[in-house]
Amino acid sequence: MKNVGGVDRILRIIIGLAIIGWGAYAQNWLGAIGIVPLLTGTIRWCPAYLPFGFKTCSTD
Repeated sequence: MKNVGGVDRILRIIIGLAIIGWGAYAQNWLGAIGIVPLLTGTIRWCPAYLPFGFKTCSTD
């Protein structure tokens, strides 16, 4: 079930790539944290939205 859409999805992907890029540039393992927003933006599902019933995508 999708709960991430539109602008939220694009921002997550961009931020995820930026964090991974920073980690590679700085040679810091904390850049791996960028995988989380990248993955949630790609699969369009965020587990943190579930407890709040929050959705940023349109309903079908």
